[in-house]
Parts: sequence; structure tokens; C-alpha cells
Amino acid sequence: MGSPIIAYMNPLLGRLHPYPFERWRELTQGVHHAGALAPISLGIGEPKHPTPALIEDALKGAMKGLAVYPPTIGEPRLREAIAGWLQRRYAVAVHPGTQVLPVNGSREALFALAQVVIDPTRDGATVVCPNPFYQIYEGAALLAGARTAFANSDPARNFGIDWSQIDAGTWSRTQLLYVCSPGNPTGAVMPLDEWKLLFELSDRHGFVIASDECYSEIYFGDEPPLGGLQAAKLLGRTDFRRLIAFTSLSKRSNVPGMRSGFVAGDAEILRSFLLYRTYHGSAMSPTVQAASAAAWSDESHVQANRELYRAKFAQVTPLLASVLRVRLPDAGFYLWAEVPGGDDVAWARGLLAQYNVTVLPGSLLARDAHGVNPGRGRVRLALVADVAECLEAARRIVQYQPTSPTTT
Repeated sequence: MGSPIIAYMNPLLGRLHPYPFERWRELTQGVHHAGALAPISLGIGEPKHPTPALIEDALKGAMKGLAVYPPTIGEPRLREAIAGWLQRRYAVAVHPGTQVLPVNGSREALFALAQVVIDPTRDGATVVCPNPFYQIYEGAALLAGARTAFANSDPARNFGIDWSQIDAGTWSRTQLLYVCSPGNPTGAVMPLDEWKLLFELSDRHGFVIASDECYSEIYFGDEPPLGGLQAAKLLGRTDFRRLIAFTSLSKRSNVPGMRSGFVAGDAEILRSFLLYRTYHGSAMSPTVQAASAAAWSDESHVQANRELYRAKFAQVTPLLASVLRVRLPDAGFYLWAEVPGGDDVAWARGLLAQYNVTVLPGSLLARDAHGVNPGRGRVRLALVADVAECLEAARRIVQYQPTSPTTT
């Protein structure tokens, strides 16, 4: 008999949790909507507003870029456009050659950074995450060989994160901290005093801060959300030491399929990140780079997009507030609503069964930590479709009377 065929797999893959949408599909198998209502999904945060014509035109005009290999560091025109945007948006000056890198969407970069900065040979290597959170943070930590620690959001503090839940011993083992501001799913924006606390902890313990800011351009007040690089500058940290900010065009410019964003910050970290990315094969297509430069250089389409969200939330939020505990977030395109009865999964399954509306149970976006799952009893509603569809979903939710869902 021949030797058995052995497939060697990374054992760390076994530590990954099912992705929230995969888990939701499992939980809704057999849920049957018997009526004639068309399906409406408020579950996935995929922008549905039209892609601006200037970006489409730039893509069409740069098709010759498909015929060449791109440099991983990105073309000077794009890096300069990004640096220009950071100056206009945050009054922050970065060197386009050493403090900026284009990335294929913030998601892949958020994952990849952990593979660069984590040293799994150090005892107890830890990554701290907010809770609830974007699950890429956890997956990146686990596949880098680290453990995770969670700090919960606090409804009493406008859903800000309670960093005091992380004890001194855990901070001492922390190598990477993920923050998300505006937050997914809560929409909370970190104030300057919170940044000051995190910078002081980073100085004391030496960990890197990865600041996920992909929702920064959708906000509802007069003042735009504070960014990590901006906070560093205001606090005199102009070298951006141990800080990397992540920004994406997906939400800002309605181009999720273009997979375009950037990272900016600490030049020493970015030098190592560039080396990693050179081997990882993550250079951005020159065609996408040309369209990205056009997008970062224009604000008119961003302002128009923001007004669409403001008008939509102004109409939908009061409707939902008549039956759910929900309020306008600081920023982002999610509503983080408390449901009656406290069982977010049962409530969401019943809504799907009765009214063919999909929302994402909050408990799937969080982990049990410090004796509680901070997403339990809440649902995330992504108001990404047009006003008419979001209003129709809201009207159905107002009519919804929770019962056990019909199953087949």
C-alpha cells in the first residue's frame, strides 16, 4: 500500500470563528417567508448609492494601466493625492514617499498589518479589540499567532469603549490595538481625551495602534469626526509613532468593488509593511490608482453622498424610534437599535419570516467579554439602499409583531 496523502494546513485556521454573515445564514436556514413581500436587506454594509461619474471616467481613461505591473509602493500621483487629502481634511502633513501606502481596500490592510507587527514568540502576545467589532481584527490576530482581549462598548457613554476593562497585565502583553472611529456598528466617534489615553498606553507598553477610519466621511453633525493622525498632531505627536490610520474609498465614494484605500502614519512601520506587501503581491492596479487619485482629489461627490445619508437617516430614524430604542449615530451608515425582548437573534429571525427584511443580530458582531456580550439585544441596520427601500423596510419593522418564525 502507498503512503497516505497528507495535507498540511495552518493549525491557526482552526481558531477562527465563523464570519457573522455565515453564522446568520446558518441561523436562518429553514426560515420561510410565506407572503408576497419583496426581500429587503439591511444586513450588509455595502454602499448602494451611485458611483460618481468622475471615478468611472477616470477608470475608462486609464485602461492602458492593465498592461503593466504596478509598483507596490504606488505611483507618485496617487500618493500625492492622498497626502493632499489628509492635509485638506485633517490639516495633517505626511510625506507621500514614506508615510503613505495605497492598499486594496482597508480590509486587507487591517488583516495584513497584524502579520507584520505581531511577534508570536513573545509570551502572551495579545491584540486588543473593541467589542462589538469588525471581525477582521480578531481573525488577523489569531492567524498572526496572538490571543485577543476585548474592551466593551458602553451605552451609558454614547457607546464609547470602556478601555479600563483591560487590566495592566494585559496591556503589558499587548502588541497591537485596533480602534474603529467612527465605530462599526455603533457609530461612536472617539474624542481627543480618549486618543490621549491610548497614546499614553502605547508609549508605556510599546504597542501599535491601528485606526480603522473607513466611515469618517459619513457624519451628521457640523464637525467631521476626529481622525487618529489629527489627534496625534493636536497632542504634539507629529512623527505619528506607533500609529497607522486606515481609510477607504468604498463608503466615501461608493466604490466598494474598486477595493481602494490607503494607510498612513509611522514611517518605520510602513517601511516594514511595504516589504511585507512586496512579497504578498498586493500592488494596486494602475487603472484603479488613476481612479483613486481622481476620487481623493474631489470633495463635491463626497458632500453630495453625505447629504443623501443625512436626508435618509432623518426620515428613517424617527420611524424606527417609534418601536425600537434607537437614535441617530455620530457617524457611519448603521443604526444600532435595541430590540424588545432582549433576544436579537429571535427578533431578527421573526422579522425575516414575517416581513422579509434582513438585519444583522448584534450578538453575532461581538464576543462574550467581562460577563456580557455587548451586542446582545441589539441589531445592526445598514441604511445603504435608496430612501424608498429603507423607508419601506422601516414601515415593515413598525408593523412587525415578534412571534416565532415559520420554519420548513
